[in-house]
Parts: sequence; structure tokens; C-alpha cells
Amino acid sequence: MTRRDDFRLGCETLLDETPKWFLSARLGLLSNQASVSQSFEHVKELIPRAGGHLRCLFSPQHGFHGEKQANMKESDDGWDNHSAIPVLSLYGSTREPSPEALRTIDVLLIDLQDVGTRVYTYGATMGLCMEAAARTGTRIVVLDRPNPIGGKLMEGNLLDPEYRSFVGRYPVPMRHGLTIGELAMFIQRFCHVGCDLGVVPMAGWRRRDYFPDTGMQWVFPSPNMPWWETALIYPGMVLLEGTNVSEGRGTTLPFHLFGAPFIDQGKVLAHLGRCGLEGVHLRPVCFDPVFDKWKGETCYGFQIHVTDRERFKPYRLGLAVIQALSLIHPEHFKWLQPPYEYEWEKLPIDILLGNGTLRARLESGEDLAGIESEWSPALGIYREKSADISLYAD
Repeated sequence: MTRRDDFRLGCETLLDETPKWFLSARLGLLSNQASVSQSFEHVKELIPRAGGHLRCLFSPQHGFHGEKQANMKESDDGWDNHSAIPVLSLYGSTREPSPEALRTIDVLLIDLQDVGTRVYTYGATMGLCMEAAARTGTRIVVLDRPNPIGGKLMEGNLLDPEYRSFVGRYPVPMRHGLTIGELAMFIQRFCHVGCDLGVVPMAGWRRRDYFPDTGMQWVFPSPNMPWWETALIYPGMVLLEGTNVSEGRGTTLPFHLFGAPFIDQGKVLAHLGRCGLEGVHLRPVCFDPVFDKWKGETCYGFQIHVTDRERFKPYRLGLAVIQALSLIHPEHFKWLQPPYEYEWEKLPIDILLGNGTLRARLESGEDLAGIESEWSPALGIYREKSADISLYAD
């Protein structure tokens, strides 16, 4: 991959300019092990070098070092020996910074690699920080990073407020098409979160860019997001977290593989062939997960190969897979029960879908194109709102 001379991350732009507030403020930093420059230097090390006064670190789901697996594998507070400052977990006893913690700083910097999907929890953690900062008067500054799956294509139903959760806190579609900085602006403007917000944009990023177009090396932001292509598949295959079908956790290809011991590959493939899927090929495979669902058992399923990323609709693929499995294997296919990501009553699939009726419509075999057409007007309004806060040209 060839590095682009014109491309700069938000953190690099900030540290090149070193504005006056940066040099005088008490700083906190929400980040993890993927919060690095293009030269692989962590932002927590660059800030003091540029003259910033870093007082504490905050960590999201999966821990500061990205070591924890998913779904309520919590992290404790800790200590960063290199910086000699505390690390406060926002995925443990609390999911938002305490007023006491925010009063020790003037500005909370946020530098996290998002993956462009509503249910990826870093956006919710950022939003909770913004909500807490609005109550204490703490300034939030987001150091922007690329949306690895681009900023032009958007897909899915908007979140129903009744199904708001930690895996869906704000009314955006599953594939939301925003950078993390733009998502912060959306939350501030359209979700009435009145915090003092600043965004340091990237230089040289275009909405049409996928991650390889940046010339950067991918640094995994969470344990099961090992490659940027995983982010491209994730908006659909994450739905399997709400079922008893493996989404490939416990293998070297999380989200690229899916399967279960009971799957009839021929019947599933025949059904999916009628679902209008484009830009993707499903190759029958077998795999034995070493942890998580069906640990140590042979799963029959598929590897997902994206053949045309411009035509590929990951959310439609996820809906089609769930529909096929529920219709073909009703005696074996199951919806997992709560708790899931701090939701104790609603089914995990419903909060992942962000909707309380879509599950039943899939089970009934309803036409996917017809379902999609119903959320098209709301998605159009969302596109207009997104354009209003866009920081980048096509």
C-alpha cells in the first residue's frame, strides 16, 4: 500500500498546528491501541511531545489495549505506566465518564477508529461522553479518522427510539456513511446534545474513499475486526450475534464466516440466490470455532467474498441470511435471549435491528425489497441531514 502525501489524520492535523487551547488546557483522551498516527505512534505519546498536558485516559469497549472479547467482557480502571496517568474504563462499572473525572480536565479529546456501523459501540461511547460533557461544561474535541467503508453509501432502517440501546443510541441507519467526527456533529445537532464540540478534520479524505484509498495500514480497533474488509461485511453479519448461528468468532475469519452444525448449505444457497444479492459470492465451507458459539463442533456454512464493493449491500445480506435460516431450519435456528450489551429485556436481535417488528417480518418470508422500500423515505431525510454536517467532498 502506497502512502498518500496529501492525506492527514485529525490527530496529525491537530499536532501540526498545536492551537493555543491545546497548549494551555488540561487534557483527557478517549482512545485505544488503534489510536495511532500513520507512523504507528500512539496519540497518548504524541500529545506530550507537542506540548499538551495529558491528565487521564479513557478506554472504550474491548479495553485500552483491545484485548477483551465482545458482549459485556468488562474492563477495570487501570494505570498507564508509560504516561504515569490513570486509565478510566468506559466499559465496566460505567459507560460514561463521571462528573468527577470530567472536572479534572478542560478538554476531552476523542480519537477512535469507527467502522461505519450503527451497532459498533464506539459511537455510543462517544455520544455518552458528549452527553456527560454537556452537563459539566467540558469541551469535546474529536480527532477525525476515515470511515473505512466510505462516506457515500448508506443502508438500512433508522433506529426506532423504543429500541435505543448501547448498540444503537442515535437515529442513524445501520451503515451510516459518516466519519466519527461527523457522527459527533450529527449527535450534537440532531439529537440535541448541547455539548461544546469541536472536530479536527482529516486532510485529503474524500467521501468516495474506502480504507485502502487512504494509503494507511489497518490497525485493528477491536479483536474481531482484523482487516478493513471485515468492516465492509460487518453491517449485515453482526446481526448473527442475535442468533445461535456462529458469525465466525473463534476462527481466524470473524464475520467473513458464518455457520452452524445444522445448516443445509445447498438449501440456504438456493434461497439466497433469490434475494437479489449483488457484488458478493458465498463459498460453502466448514469450520470448528475454538471459542464462542459451537465451540469445538463442525459448523457448515459459508465464507463471504465481496466481489464488487460498490454494488454490495451488507445489511441486505445479513437480513437475507437470517431470513433463509429461520425459514429453512425453524426447528434449529434460535434467537438468543438477553442479556446482551446491557439490555436485559428486549431480544438481542431486536436491538441490533433497532426495530421491534422486522424480526417477525423476516420470519414470515416477506420480500426484502418491499421491506427496504418502506424505510427509503426516512433514509432520504437522513441523507439530507448528513449532507448538512458533511466535512468532506466526494
